[in-house]
Amino acid sequence: MLYPVPDLRAYLEGSWSVERRLLDRATGAEGAFTGTVTFSALSADDDGALDQREDGTVRWGTHEGHAFREYVWRPGASPGSMDVFFPDGRPFHTVDLTGASADGSHWCSPDDYRVHYEAVGPDELRYTWDVRGPAKDLLLDTTLRRIH
Repeated sequence: MLYPVPDLRAYLEGSWSVERRLLDRATGAEGAFTGTVTFSALSADDDGALDQREDGTVRWGTHEGHAFREYVWRPGASPGSMDVFFPDGRPFHTVDLTGASADGSHWCSPDDYRVHYEAVGPDELRYTWDVRGPAKDLLLDTTLRRIH
């Protein structure tokens, strides 16, 4: 059963464990990412923005190493939505979980990135990136579980 999220900022804020399955559909190569994701206030005067920091270990073929990334989530058109940005301020996509699930997209030439989010409960969020184009053919399945 899905979980409607009336206040996305409040839902996300805090620390989550992350497990991601990586699949390169073109080659059949598989990998995984495990670690933590933290959503924390960007600054006291930044209108409710959250900094997302993902930190962990990626395994891809024979490679294993540290990986991290960051995004900035800013309040959207309603309390249940937020706009996601790259750290340099470029827009990425919008997430609205008022109805418990959401779809988004991002064009990164020459590939098309499409995402589907599902709030499974108060402590679990799942999302899948489907990346298609001439450069990439990837499926990235992610599960976040709140750390209490």
